Amino acid sequence: MSTHLLVLPKEPRDLSLAPVAVMIDRNLQPLRDIQPHEILAYLELVLDRPETTGARHERADRILESALRNVELHGWRAEITADGSRIRLTGGSVSLDLGLSATMVRFIEGAVGA
Repeated sequence: MSTHLLVLPKEPRDLSLAPVAVMIDRNLQPLRDIQPHEILAYLELVLDRPETTGARHERADRILESALRNVELHGWRAEITADGSRIRLTGGSVSLDLGLSATMVRFIEGAVGA
């Protein structure tokens, strides 16, 4: 016997979650399968500035900024989770976590060596 769960939007904003998540995921695709030192170079190119401190919070912020480039959030809020492994979207009646790849997590944690 299978169980089917039907989730209906509780707020009009909930209808915009899927397209927002898809656009963020598309922005993350170029980062998924490259090494941490390549992520650093990619972010410098895309964001048009070098990282300044190399601190964990700066790297997480830069990943998030890259993920949100050219994305209309429609009232959703996005943040990197405390463990640095997901982007959490909140702001409607539900929340959604988008997973970051292992290399993005390593980059956030500071493993950048070539």
